[in-house]
Amino acid sequence: MENKMNKPCTGKLKVSRVSVVQEKLGDIVINLIKIGIVIGLIAFLSLAFHTAFFKPSWRLFGLPEHLRVQNYSRIDNGPTNISHILFGIGGSSQTWDYRSEYSKIWWDPNTTRGFVWLDKKPNILDTELLVPYKISHGWKQFKYLYSSSAVRIARIVYESFKLGLPDVRWFVMGDDDTVFFTKNLVTVLSKYDHNQMYYIGGNSESVEQDVIHSYDMAFGGGGIAISYALAVQLARTMDGCLRRYFYLYGSDQRIWACVNEIGVRLTHEKGFHQLDIRGDPYGLLAAHPMAPLVSLHHIDQLSSLFTNQSETQFLTNLTSAYNLDPARIVQQSICYDHRRKWSISISWGYTVQIYTTMLPASDLQVPLQTFTTWRTLSNGPFTFNTRWIDPDPCQQPAMFFLDSLRMVDSKGSITSYKRFYADGADKCNKSHLNVQVQRITISALKLDPEYWKNVPRRECCQIMDGGSIKGGNMHLRVKKCRLRETTAI
Repeated sequence: MENKMNKPCTGKLKVSRVSVVQEKLGDIVINLIKIGIVIGLIAFLSLAFHTAFFKPSWRLFGLPEHLRVQNYSRIDNGPTNISHILFGIGGSSQTWDYRSEYSKIWWDPNTTRGFVWLDKKPNILDTELLVPYKISHGWKQFKYLYSSSAVRIARIVYESFKLGLPDVRWFVMGDDDTVFFTKNLVTVLSKYDHNQMYYIGGNSESVEQDVIHSYDMAFGGGGIAISYALAVQLARTMDGCLRRYFYLYGSDQRIWACVNEIGVRLTHEKGFHQLDIRGDPYGLLAAHPMAPLVSLHHIDQLSSLFTNQSETQFLTNLTSAYNLDPARIVQQSICYDHRRKWSISISWGYTVQIYTTMLPASDLQVPLQTFTTWRTLSNGPFTFNTRWIDPDPCQQPAMFFLDSLRMVDSKGSITSYKRFYADGADKCNKSHLNVQVQRITISALKLDPEYWKNVPRRECCQIMDGGSIKGGNMHLRVKKCRLRETTAI
């Protein structure tokens, strides 16, 4: 009994030690919780203070502010101008070395915003570059069936949007061999609300191309305009979409597929020209659709639009006329010399045609087929009607090309068109070829860009000086049609 009383109570000592340890651990946990609460409170107050007084740098969070905003605020609705457009030009380090020359024709470093997106640094010196460049990133992670560059270029809208530049209303894509007529582009885009989702452009001229790709697709060479509202949605879904459509052929086809997932259809504007044609585009621009000229693509794949001139010389001449009267460039006017039974078609700033027969306006507005289809070099079909042109120069209309121009009192212009003789024309009947007309002078008031915001009407043409031909020169005037005036034979 005594032995039992004197035996150490080891069980009770073990329990006491465990209790002490638990109590200490509990204190530690409580202290850690308190410290965590304090740290969290400090972080919360710091973030709230920073958000209230400073613009957040979303780079810390891996995404730009645009991609985090679910319901972005509407952008100011004042008049759209060139500063509201951000261009994203698809190029490569190989092609940009020589195609950068095209940018010198239309890019204004003082007003135009944007970048050419390349796969790597170009070989030409930075001092020779007019358009700033950026190197595409992240595109090599995507699977593709045909071309990795198509994936890279399709992401231009996403990468441009991710830059977060201020006051951008429209993201406009084009190729490095696309020439834009920016004043007319502004005129076209200003018709639409950039706070709504718009996908604007034109399709291919060759039906075979539209059948392969889509009639509802904006072809990238002619230019694609994406409103800010649509760019918000595209930026959120683009990369996942590119993974789903890895099997598509081109960059524009990928963009079209992604836009269709959002549920937006193409808004077709006839001034965007893919120029998916081969040969001489003369017929198309001599009877341009009634729409402002916005872009030209594939210029280096076609015959020169001005005879005996390089592509760059042609574009320089055309741009000179465009700068004189942007809204009027290549707009068609039609008039008749009833005494001589001549039909006259004007494509202002480019060419004039004289036919020695009386042709109705419904025929003259149809382009002469001076070209073939893009893929198979066939005689059609195209997405517009064409007229057959006789290969015999003696049966073709007399053609005149822009030779000089000048502004008159800042409100008007005088342009002069010089006679062109095709090979073999020296053997033609002289009376048939109207050889007495060597030059045509055209006077016109400057066309208001607001003209295109209403339902357009083709302007009329008037033969001046009673139709007299003095020193081989004929004087015409392009003017607004009177209320009851028509173009009739």
